[in-house]
Amino acid sequence: MSVLDRFSLSGKVAIVTGASSGLGVHFAQALAEAGADVALAARRADRLERTADVVRAVGRKALAVEADVSQPTDCQVLVDATVSRFGKVDILVNNAGIATAVPATRESPDQFRQVIDVNLNGTYWMAQSAARAMARGGSIVNISSVLGLTTAGLPQAAYSASKSAVLGLTRDLAQQWCTRKGIRVNAISPGFFASEMTDQYPAGYIEEQMERVPMGRKGEAEELSAALVFLASEASSYVTGQNIVVDGGLTIA
Repeated sequence: MSVLDRFSLSGKVAIVTGASSGLGVHFAQALAEAGADVALAARRADRLERTADVVRAVGRKALAVEADVSQPTDCQVLVDATVSRFGKVDILVNNAGIATAVPATRESPDQFRQVIDVNLNGTYWMAQSAARAMARGGSIVNISSVLGLTTAGLPQAAYSASKSAVLGLTRDLAQQWCTRKGIRVNAISPGFFASEMTDQYPAGYIEEQMERVPMGRKGEAEELSAALVFLASEASSYVTGQNIVVDGGLTIA
């Protein structure tokens, strides 16, 4: 197998959660461009069809499933639907996530729990369901954040806690499933990338944060998608339990 062949996802089936907008759309497109058929999940079913069209436009098959990853039953339904349509699951991209920006003294229990329920618990329920269906050689990629490693000048207690926890979850699942199931589990921690979430930041906030980034700019979605394809493919066949930080140097500054 050549080096370039190792990056191919031809014949693979992937699931992408949070696929109705933002980075989830780019992830789905990148996996399709690398050769995978893609099952797409999110709570907003109408937007999922747009992402499905993106996947089909590059010649791959798509399946759109309305799902709330904070509900374990929805996660199992998604995996079952994927297996029913495509016959298997090879790749899971745990991308679904939400955030709040509420000062810690004012954040309600429900606000905090909601973020944890989607970002952490949802990642776990999806990984559980997918791992039950995956054959040896499967790959799970959890999308964490640099806010799981550092702070960024906004009140993000729930989000930061959830993304730090995803890293711990990644390591533990990698250890549990490496030998017994032959499934690799890794994480990606993006820095600042344009997304639906960053659109909600205060005016000028992103520009201020660029002073902390050695590369001096936001990331491009394709730069993040390339890291995803690496972890999803045989190019990373000897990599598990790791966190790839794609942040332009933010966490080393």
